[in-house]
Amino acid sequence: MSQSSSKKGWQVVFAGTGINLALGVLYAWSIFKGAIKASIEKGGPDAFQWSLSTINDPYAVCCLAFAFSMIIAGKCQDKMGPAKTALIGGLLVGAGFCLMGYSNSYAAWVTGFGVLAGSGFGFGYSAATPPALKWFSSKKTGLIAGIVVAGFGLAPVYIAPLSSYLLGAYGIQQSMYILAAGFAVVVCGLSFALVNPPKGYVPVEPVLKGDAANAPAKKAVHDATVGEMLRSPKFYMLWTTFFIGAGAGLMVIGSVAGLAKKSMGPMAFVAVAIMAIGNASGRVVAGVLSDKIGRRATLTIMLSFQAILMFAAVPVVGSGSAVLLVLLASFIGFNYGSNLTLFPSFAKDYWGFKNYGLNYGALFSAWGVGGLVMGRVSEMMNAQPGGLNKSFILAGSCLAFGTVLTFFLREKKAVTVEATETVGEQVAVKVAAS
Repeated sequence: MSQSSSKKGWQVVFAGTGINLALGVLYAWSIFKGAIKASIEKGGPDAFQWSLSTINDPYAVCCLAFAFSMIIAGKCQDKMGPAKTALIGGLLVGAGFCLMGYSNSYAAWVTGFGVLAGSGFGFGYSAATPPALKWFSSKKTGLIAGIVVAGFGLAPVYIAPLSSYLLGAYGIQQSMYILAAGFAVVVCGLSFALVNPPKGYVPVEPVLKGDAANAPAKKAVHDATVGEMLRSPKFYMLWTTFFIGAGAGLMVIGSVAGLAKKSMGPMAFVAVAIMAIGNASGRVVAGVLSDKIGRRATLTIMLSFQAILMFAAVPVVGSGSAVLLVLLASFIGFNYGSNLTLFPSFAKDYWGFKNYGLNYGALFSAWGVGGLVMGRVSEMMNAQPGGLNKSFILAGSCLAFGTVLTFFLREKKAVTVEATETVGEQVAVKVAAS
């Protein structure tokens, strides 16, 4: 790879990371929810006239729109390229936040944050990683993908305190307008840096002595169609475990600021920011660990650990200890983040690369449905006396069930593939599938 090509590739990586850092406002929803709840309880002519049991609906709908828009965004990217796809994402997010600033009605926020911003997250997220990967050797796939995706998980580190400041200084409606302008400028501006390599570009593969990845191919990986994948029992086991792992994590991520408010007061955003660090680091650690001990073993560890944390949350939240709450939130965020590394890898291992975008899009629907269902059930429970504890117990029980399901998943044997893949152009790739 030439020096100029390498420099261009890193520009694409940083642009994708910057876009995800802006779009990661999804994980700061608990800050907005806390302000909405305070407005409902305070009352008045300009207050939010919502039922407390519906307060998490915009977040739940957002997760669903995010998941299913990725399938459409993948097709758009194939036809129009990553730059235009990300540009659409930035405009959708900006429009959604403008609608939230214009009205505090339930319908406006479900449409603005749930449908428009959620779809914008999907378009931007789906466009950020693929062009970055095309500039680099397959030996750096994990590194490059990890850097770009970690931006989304790290976003609340700055978005949480920024949102808290804006809400306190300008109120809810004005804050949404400010955030709309900021996100639209950042995402739309960086989208123009998302470019695919020129036609015929092939990154140089490093040749290491004794490297098994450079050995002759022994077996070709079967590239399954969506229909073939949907007929596989493994798909439904993975979909269910993804639904559980993502849904339980999103349930806590969407509520953590409210949980911390009693013990941390106005500093509750610190718990959100620290959990974001756990979220991002979980993606990296799970990827490294799964390469060493296997995907299934790593998923089993993560789900069982998350189940223990959910049951432990009952006494921790009741204790009112800010330190214990922050530690709990960090570990829950860590385990949640592992899902965003493990399930894309499962999809690659089981069903190949040719139809990867559509296949993983179908599997990723579990993330959105999990956030919608478990988030809604949690809010309905929380509106009742003792409902918070019941939510944690339900999530812990589901995670325990998911842990059992992992024992029925088989590991995919490591293979090396030499293939020619068409992604808008013919690009020779050498992939070591673990």
